[in-house]
Amino acid sequence: MNGFLILVPVFIFFIILIGLGFYIQKTSADARGENYSKDYFIGGRSLGGFVLAMTLVATYSSVSSFLSGPGVAWQKGFGWVYYASTQVVAAFLVLGVLGKKMAVIGRKTDSVTVVDVIRQRYQSNLLANISAVVIIVFFTTTMLGQFIGGAQIFSAVTGLSYVHGLIFFAFVVVLYTTVGGFNAVAITDTACAIVMLIGMFCLGYAIISKGGGIENIMATITEASNTAVATGEGFNMLSPTAEKAGVASIPVQLFITQWMLCGVCTIGLPQSNVRCLSYKDTNSVHKAMLYGTIVVGAMMVGMHMLGVLSRGVLLQIETGASTDTVVPALISQYMHPFLAGLTIIGPLAATMSTISSLLIAGSSAIVKDIYMHSKEEKGEAIDQKKVGKISISVTAIMGIVAVLLAVNPPDIIVWINMFAFGGLQTAFFWTMLLGLFWKKANATGAIWGMVGGLAAYCITMALKIKIGTFHNILIGVGCAFILFIIGSYVGKPVDDKVGKLFFPEKY
Repeated sequence: MNGFLILVPVFIFFIILIGLGFYIQKTSADARGENYSKDYFIGGRSLGGFVLAMTLVATYSSVSSFLSGPGVAWQKGFGWVYYASTQVVAAFLVLGVLGKKMAVIGRKTDSVTVVDVIRQRYQSNLLANISAVVIIVFFTTTMLGQFIGGAQIFSAVTGLSYVHGLIFFAFVVVLYTTVGGFNAVAITDTACAIVMLIGMFCLGYAIISKGGGIENIMATITEASNTAVATGEGFNMLSPTAEKAGVASIPVQLFITQWMLCGVCTIGLPQSNVRCLSYKDTNSVHKAMLYGTIVVGAMMVGMHMLGVLSRGVLLQIETGASTDTVVPALISQYMHPFLAGLTIIGPLAATMSTISSLLIAGSSAIVKDIYMHSKEEKGEAIDQKKVGKISISVTAIMGIVAVLLAVNPPDIIVWINMFAFGGLQTAFFWTMLLGLFWKKANATGAIWGMVGGLAAYCITMALKIKIGTFHNILIGVGCAFILFIIGSYVGKPVDDKVGKLFFPEKY
């Protein structure tokens, strides 16, 4: 009976998402017209401020925001909340730095994807194709982590097996994304973001209620922290650096790289950049910057704070279990079944919204940036009905591949996400930032920076080579910058036509 009550709100939410996908596909003005790709991949540049903010927030808020992050906060304490707060600036930076210029360029060049913008800026098919491949590889890696997390939550709370949870969960998100395209993703992302907040508040109420109030919870946390410090067997949960046996587990270097990885360098995430091509006017992007910052702050700080406070309720986890099990344990053990069902929708929504955005962006890299461009180069006519069928097929196939890879999951999701984030940022941070704001940037610099930076990042990650306790994102982004600058001075300057398009104020 409890399992049934948990599943009721989850099933209702899933049905709503699938229904939205089919409804939007049916009512989309250009669903079968000559602008199919523009409608399917960026929603016809029609997003308003609130929807733009929510889809950006939902894309950025992944399963690690609701699962791994709060779990680590349960273990390490308030230092991890501060560590996570770096993410608050993400929406503001992406829209504030790139938003306006990408929108202007997108309309001038009729660009539908990030790779379209890169191709127009650098006039290099080689760079564009490399960019498309990088997007496909790292998006699949990121989706892998999301599918694993969603299935684990679904399984832990409902009692279904991991594989059954994975199949059911994946079927829903792949179906509504494949059918509805970008408009469905934007609308369902908005619904998911709202549900995330509801889920967070439900979980917060349960934790504070079961813990006997904030005062009692803090007393329990303080006692646990003091015991850990005295024995040297746990973390100082009240310290910003979460010392264990006198050694900081969150050193200053890690804080700095977190600001890079989840703060400043989010400018280089293609799944966020493409949102800059989808809004309808300047007023929309200004509102989205405000709404997005508020909601990201509430969810990132709020969920990690709840992770710490849950230590006042859940004193320990099973021996050998990952901290990823903390939130599912809280939901299943300390909440009324129906409320547990409502709450579980929050992390599931975070997971689904990220997957749907990655599926659309990854599909566009194959269909728009590789298939359609090759047709255009050959001077061949593009059949929009055929493009529609290919887009739907590619989106579905990408989702299925990620699901198959997720059948045998690794231990902790947060590190999969961090690796993929770092790879995408290494590849695209300077490519986008310098490309849009530095006139001397050229194809040679961009190719050297992207390929060399990614090689440095992946090799040092594989060999576990670090600079102190800094994350390897500094190595990747640092190498990419040096190679980008050298290549830009060695290579051929951009022609005046491109210069006038991207930097009209200098001509």
